[in-house]
Amino acid sequence: MDRFDKTRPILREYDENGEKVFVLRNFVEIRIPIHVYESLMRRREKEYVISYAEPRRILSHITKRNLVFVTKESGIPLMGSSAFGLIDRGTNLIQIRPVCGCNLRCIFCSVDEGKNSKTRATDYLVDPDYMLEWIAELARFKGENVEAHIDGQGEPFLYPYMEKLLEGIWKLKEINVVSIQTNGILLSEEKIEVLEGLVTRINLSLSSLDEERANKLAGIRYPLERVIEVAKAIAESKIDLLIAPVWVPGYNDRDMEEIIKFALDIGAGKNYPPLGIQKYIPYKFGRKLKNIISFGEFYSKLEVWEKEYGVKLILKPKDFGMYKCRKFPHPIKKGDVFKARIVADGRMHGEKLVVVKDRVVTVRTDHKVGDFVRFKIVRSKDGIFLGEVLD
Repeated sequence: MDRFDKTRPILREYDENGEKVFVLRNFVEIRIPIHVYESLMRRREKEYVISYAEPRRILSHITKRNLVFVTKESGIPLMGSSAFGLIDRGTNLIQIRPVCGCNLRCIFCSVDEGKNSKTRATDYLVDPDYMLEWIAELARFKGENVEAHIDGQGEPFLYPYMEKLLEGIWKLKEINVVSIQTNGILLSEEKIEVLEGLVTRINLSLSSLDEERANKLAGIRYPLERVIEVAKAIAESKIDLLIAPVWVPGYNDRDMEEIIKFALDIGAGKNYPPLGIQKYIPYKFGRKLKNIISFGEFYSKLEVWEKEYGVKLILKPKDFGMYKCRKFPHPIKKGDVFKARIVADGRMHGEKLVVVKDRVVTVRTDHKVGDFVRFKIVRSKDGIFLGEVLD
């Protein structure tokens, strides 16, 4: 059992809205109609209820969205989607996305995450053993000096099997750096002690040191003092800390210099840059704000702060030991036409997942799971595949 989860790995249950609700590892929520549950209880032992109850709904306990548990038995590959699995962009860094969902509702979120998302319809949770099989294969292909970077469309530390995943990654001889992107809310001094020896660097999202502005940016009542203490604890540990604020013009302009001074004061950036200030960029399916600055304005301001505080803020891949290397081959290319069966709901409304040549493809369609669809590949960049239905 992971030391991250101090609850016993058993089912917690309560009644809600005419359903029996079981919560597993504080993340997987299984709902069974009360009449089905009572019938099964009369006939079977309690621990078998979930296995035998067909009319059940599996949700993310965090977002309340439908949850797909991606296992080897599911037949869903772990390359081809930007929502879960692995992404190889042709460098020595592997992006690892084991879970979807977020405990924040940031007003600048590029993927419209959080409980009240208008675009996200489905979350995914990847079995750690299955994930490690794919990581091992991709790491062997890369060869050496591989960085395993755990990120995702949401908060990675919601993943209930994080410690098992990290321990498995470090057993791979090709991996020499493990980094994680996080908002830090789920971390504590105890968890940071566990992470020492398992994580090389934590990229901490912290965009304001003012409580009112932090609440506004996060879209919830943000535990600012807790995250500040987490930042200090990481800086004092063996783990490298990079503070990565998003500069949102009109909201946290005053905070950028305060965050720079804070990062330097606590000793962030032992072996890597202490800061990674990000520009707010409105994405098609993300949350959009009115105030936007150009890249020219953004980098000009970073140059000013670099000189004033004596810290590197305009970052390049080489600052993190990243370099280009061969990209994992994919048997699918733009323009290809396929016919395949829908295996799961897609990440966003109006999307479904299909499997083609050991890759997962997102197809825009209103067909149901189990239906066959004929489609054309319209996107294949970085091994992330999108298809459009032809008939």
